[in-house]
Amino acid sequence: MTSVKEFRVETEPTAESLGQGAFVFTDDYSVFDWGKMPDRIPEKGASLCTMGAFNFELLESADIPTHYRGVVERDAADGEVVALEAVDEPPVEMAIDLTQVPELPNEGREYDYDHYHDAAGENYLIPLEIVFRNRVPEGSSLRRRTEPADHGLELDGWPAEAVDLAEPIVEFSTKYEESDRYLERAEADSIAGLADVDDLESLAREVNRVITEQAESAGLDHQDGKIECLYVDGEIRVADVVGTFDENRFSYEGTQLSKEVLRQYHKRTQPEWVQSVEAAKAEAKREGVADWRTLCTTDPDPLEDAVLTVAHDMYCAGANAYTGREFFDAPPLSSAIGAVRRL
Repeated sequence: MTSVKEFRVETEPTAESLGQGAFVFTDDYSVFDWGKMPDRIPEKGASLCTMGAFNFELLESADIPTHYRGVVERDAADGEVVALEAVDEPPVEMAIDLTQVPELPNEGREYDYDHYHDAAGENYLIPLEIVFRNRVPEGSSLRRRTEPADHGLELDGWPAEAVDLAEPIVEFSTKYEESDRYLERAEADSIAGLADVDDLESLAREVNRVITEQAESAGLDHQDGKIECLYVDGEIRVADVVGTFDENRFSYEGTQLSKEVLRQYHKRTQPEWVQSVEAAKAEAKREGVADWRTLCTTDPDPLEDAVLTVAHDMYCAGANAYTGREFFDAPPLSSAIGAVRRL
C-alpha cells in the first residue's frame, strides 16, 4: 500500500462495516516520491510505529476519532494488541481498522473520482491529504503557488527568511494520483465525496494542535504535517499514521528533525538524480503521463554507512525525546542533532 510500510489484512472491510488489519513498519525510506530507496535505516520502522502509536493515543485522549486499535507485542505468540505503554520494546506492527479503498481509474492524468465514490458507498478512505503548516520555510512549494495575501498575511511578497504563522494554513492535495497536486477548495470538496472539507479542515487543525503541544513539551518545534482520513457511518476518522518524522516536519534547536534531512542530503550529494526526478515529473505533466518514474533517466545511489548511522540516531533519539521514554538505544537528541548539522 505504501513504499515504507507493509499492509496486512485480517478481515476485509465491506460497504457496511470496517475490517481489521495492521501496518507492518519497515526500515525502508523514500524521498521525492521515488519509492523504496536502495538502502535501509536501522530501526526506522520501529521509531515511526512508536511515534505513530503514541500520537494516536494522544488523539484519542483528546476525543479525536481514529482507526487505531493498538500495537502488536513483538514475539507474542497470540499477536496480542495492547496499548503502547504495555510493551517493553518498540513495536513494528500497528493494529488498525480497515476501510474500503476502491479502484481509481485514470486515463493519463485524468482520474475518475465518480467511479471511486460509486464503488465506495459510505465506508471509504477519503482520497485526499490534508496538509497543515505552522511555518513557511524557504523553498516551500506554498511560495511558488500562492501569495501571502492569499492567506491573510500582511506581507509584500514572501521574504527570504522563514515565516512563522499565527494561524496554521490548511491545504488539500490528492492522494492516489501518480503525481500529487494541490487543489482548490471546491475540487477538494468534490473529491472528498460525502465528507465535508470544512470538517476535514477542523479535524486537521485539532490534530495539529495536539501534535504541536506535545512537540513543545519535548523541546521540539512542529513546522508542518498532514493527515489522511476515512469516512464511515457519517463520521470522519484519522487514518494512516500521524505525527512522525516522515509525515511531519519538526526541528530541534533550529535544525531539521525529519525526513527533510534525507531530502536535502540527496540534493547536495546526488544532484544529478534529483534533477532527473524533477525533469521526469515535469515531462510527465506536459505529456499527460501518469507514472513519471518511467521517464527518469537516473537511479539513486546507496548512502554511506556513516550517513545511515546519523539517520538512525536522528529517528531514534527524536522518538525518545518526543515520547519521553527511552525506547531506543540512541544518543541524546542534542548529540544526534549535532551529527545532522555536520552532514
